[in-house]
Amino acid sequence: MTESVVKDQPGAGRLAHASSDHPPVPRAKVGVVLANLGTPDATDYWSVRRYLNEFLSDQRVVDYARWKWQPLLQLLVLTKRPFSSGKAYRSIWNNDKNESPLLTITRAQTEKMTARLKALYGDDVEVDFCMRYGNPSTQSVLTRLKEKGCEKIVFFPLYPQYGSPTTASANDQAFRTLMKMKWQPYIRTVPAYFDHPTYLRALANSVQEAYAELPTRPTKLVASYHGVPERYLMQGDPYHCQCQKTTRLLRETLGFSKEEVDTAFQSKFGPEKWLGPATVKHVAELAQQGHKHIAIISPAFSSDCIETLEEIEEEIRDSFMKAGGETFSYIPCLNDRDDHIEALLAVINNELAGWLPAH
Repeated sequence: MTESVVKDQPGAGRLAHASSDHPPVPRAKVGVVLANLGTPDATDYWSVRRYLNEFLSDQRVVDYARWKWQPLLQLLVLTKRPFSSGKAYRSIWNNDKNESPLLTITRAQTEKMTARLKALYGDDVEVDFCMRYGNPSTQSVLTRLKEKGCEKIVFFPLYPQYGSPTTASANDQAFRTLMKMKWQPYIRTVPAYFDHPTYLRALANSVQEAYAELPTRPTKLVASYHGVPERYLMQGDPYHCQCQKTTRLLRETLGFSKEEVDTAFQSKFGPEKWLGPATVKHVAELAQQGHKHIAIISPAFSSDCIETLEEIEEEIRDSFMKAGGETFSYIPCLNDRDDHIEALLAVINNELAGWLPAH
């Protein structure tokens, strides 16, 4: 966002009674920030290492004691993993823009959301996006919006289901930024929206459109969510329950039977027991059970990313096909589909209540 900042000067507008040496103040606005996970700036070893170091050093993501985890991370994990992760990123990289698909898609979502909110509220709203890890950083975006006059900000982590490693971590970073400000904006964080009717309708639309294009109807729709250690559920994180409910509500919206839709979890990291079943094993078992045609959807991801474009489209697909599967159909994330933007807009408008005129 590069438009100039219009600031009130002493003797005019809101500063009509200020002394001549009062610092200029921007006209008051409301900011909306779409917050996504993040991406390395490039696919080389050091760029990926910097990104992974920030990501895996977050104690919301890996909550082991730092004295125990950091030596393993710095001396072992970050020595080897940037090579494999860099290779994975290169396989999906947007070479035209020299950036990850996640960044491309989040920017496109923001551009569409900007147009929709400007049409409703004009210049009273500023829209931007940030990444929890990498660039554009949460701090840089919130600081820029504050400088542009955003005294109230809706901070929207783009995770339909609440999770401590995702939603909570994004909010943590926003609050850390506020801790450094002399004049903090009022901030509202957006709650989980997995059960919002417009989100479920957009998900269902994407499934119905995909099925309509397939020559053979899948006998199984697998909803694959990013996994977390099983103990998170025992410690009170609602993520697992919200994932299960998402699958049920999506199935009901589609009118599918219980036998047609499964829930699974992917992206296991580390030796702990994680939520299951594991998607990579589950799809192989489905093929062995006679489900030769399956579709897979990722309701926990608002944008296609390495977990969907590389892990699902390559590793999980290969697992299914090697086990005897015949048709593996990945249904893309909602990305910048118009019905997805409308769903996000409905959530945002609810949070803007009392700050801007009702629409």
